[in-house]
Amino acid sequence: MARESEAKRTERAQRIAQALRALYPDADCALKHESALQLLVATILSAQSTDETVNRVVPALFAKYRTAADYAAADPAVFEGEIHSTGFFRQKTKSVLGAARRIVEEYRGEVPDTMEDLVRLPGVARKTANVVLGTWFGKNEGIVVDTHVGRLAHRLALAWRSRNEKDAVRIEQDLMEIVPRREWTFLGHALILHGRRVCSARKPACDRCALASDCPSAFRLEAVKSPSSRAPDPARRRAARTARTSPGSAPARRDRRRPS
Repeated sequence: MARESEAKRTERAQRIAQALRALYPDADCALKHESALQLLVATILSAQSTDETVNRVVPALFAKYRTAADYAAADPAVFEGEIHSTGFFRQKTKSVLGAARRIVEEYRGEVPDTMEDLVRLPGVARKTANVVLGTWFGKNEGIVVDTHVGRLAHRLALAWRSRNEKDAVRIEQDLMEIVPRREWTFLGHALILHGRRVCSARKPACDRCALASDCPSAFRLEAVKSPSSRAPDPARRRAARTARTSPGSAPARRDRRRPS
């Protein structure tokens, strides 16, 4: 693809945003929640986990812990067991209970609604703060960049300064420059949906992608083979073992002893 001017990239990004709006007009956060506190807890639990797993865990959690004070008073050992299936349960317990204590102590039990205050909570970085601000409070302070958004931003050539698709900070900065602020929260949710349904990590479905005409990577990505498909077949493995164990096949060991 020829070098794209900033103006052309911005035009293309806006076409992509419009196409996503047509595809996913109701795109929203997939995590179950009915309050800012519930969304905050669910988002912390979703790190290195799936929305499906978190959504199975939180109904019982939300029924038991209804306020920040409830979380702050929770027994860490008990809480670890309750969220165990989400993974990294010890660190997540520290984050959730620590955030709850600070909310009680400094914010009168209410989840703060500014980026500055949210990122002061234990376990809350910019990505989590963006989810809460954009989804619950309706504030477009940034763009959520998860694995799907990072992957699609690179495939769509909308992130030109980031080192790779995991460079969330630069990816967010790039997207914020070329997408209207009013679309920031929606764009994150829509790209996540598109990444799950169409542009998967292993096998993007370019033939049924509505963004293909604006995607420099369309039809150029080979399906990523799974580790099992790259493994040598049984016959080759047996031949390799035979070669290693047959007499005379192994190289002579170097005598490491010093001359007497």
